[in-house]
Amino acid sequence: MSPSASSPAAAQPVGTNGQEPTKTYREMDASTMTTSLVPEAEQPPVPGLQDPGRLTQKLTTAHMVQAPWVAGEGWGSPHMGPYGKIALEPTASVLHYATESFEGMKVYRGYDGKVRLFRPWLNCQRMNKSNARVCLPAIDPDQLLALISKFLAIECRRWLPEPGSHLYLRPATIGSGSALGIQRPPEALFFLFAALFPQSSNGPSPGMRLLASDSDLIRAWPGGFGGSKVGANYGPAMVAQAKARENNCGQTLWLFGEDRQVTEAGASNFFVVWKRKDSDTLELVTASLDTEVILDGITRRSVLDLARQRLTKDSADLPQGFQPVQVVERTLNMHEIVEAQKQGRLIEAFVSGTAMFVMPISEILYDGVNITLPRTVGKDGTKLPVSKYSSTIKMWLSDIMFGKVEHEWAYVIDEN
Repeated sequence: MSPSASSPAAAQPVGTNGQEPTKTYREMDASTMTTSLVPEAEQPPVPGLQDPGRLTQKLTTAHMVQAPWVAGEGWGSPHMGPYGKIALEPTASVLHYATESFEGMKVYRGYDGKVRLFRPWLNCQRMNKSNARVCLPAIDPDQLLALISKFLAIECRRWLPEPGSHLYLRPATIGSGSALGIQRPPEALFFLFAALFPQSSNGPSPGMRLLASDSDLIRAWPGGFGGSKVGANYGPAMVAQAKARENNCGQTLWLFGEDRQVTEAGASNFFVVWKRKDSDTLELVTASLDTEVILDGITRRSVLDLARQRLTKDSADLPQGFQPVQVVERTLNMHEIVEAQKQGRLIEAFVSGTAMFVMPISEILYDGVNITLPRTVGKDGTKLPVSKYSSTIKMWLSDIMFGKVEHEWAYVIDEN
């Protein structure tokens, strides 16, 4: 049976002047969350940070949160219970029309023992945008953050014990109502769970190879839904991802249009650092959000914010030995990268995202030709992609996430 609201709609206000009263619908309310928790002695052991099971990306913590929504009534009370399967009717909207949105977040156990989220209000705002794109109900961002916080205050005590480690969070909304036909889902279900992913490395990275997409494969287009985090953005991209793996590449570098505009790399945002053609000025360039072809990544936004604060000409925080950069958001074409590499102007390239964090690029396979990024030699003699700017930005971000520095982007969870 499809999920339905567990509590009635809010009371209707009394009308005045003979007018019909305006009906109000119940908003998501984190304070009403109920729990039925698995006794700690019955929960499975927490796998170590190097446990190979984490590589499967299938391991989760013991609990999840669910909250139902019904058209004409609103949100029911959230419930935190054992992690498990979700029952859906075969005619559920999500199964036929991809009425589904989600977010990717991480929660971090700081070196000071505190639990933090990183700019979570941006994820909560973006989820509302994604929900609207596929006709799913709105969730008040403040209530969504409060609900996530209540879940983590319980779950992290056991499942995130190690300082310097993280869990991956997946809040999602699906059209759960039983209704065929192109229409707004009459019912929806919000759910939230935490997964135990491999941990990010702080050491030098061998980088990633990217396979530039063929002209007959398009991930997103102006006026489409590339700027929303909805399931339909990712399922059709799996064919290209499989081809990338066949070519010994980690991700697809998505190109668009006859001029081969560089948009995203897999599910990550793409950046390049190069020297301008007409001067010695360095630029940090990434695709613009204007056309909504790319996702407004939270890590992307943070990379740009930090670069503007600490890496530009007038910054008092510019590290010693760093040439300042101009931060540019614009249409970026593949032929510009090829030209910069041939002319020796290409400094480095990297991708950013919640799952990938900040990863340097070693090569781009484009039209059968390997475009090799500048390399350096590591302490053990191995060749590594140059990542002076990206590794510095990664360190700055990591310091905020794990509480090495106090910063307004860190949101501390109260576990008491």
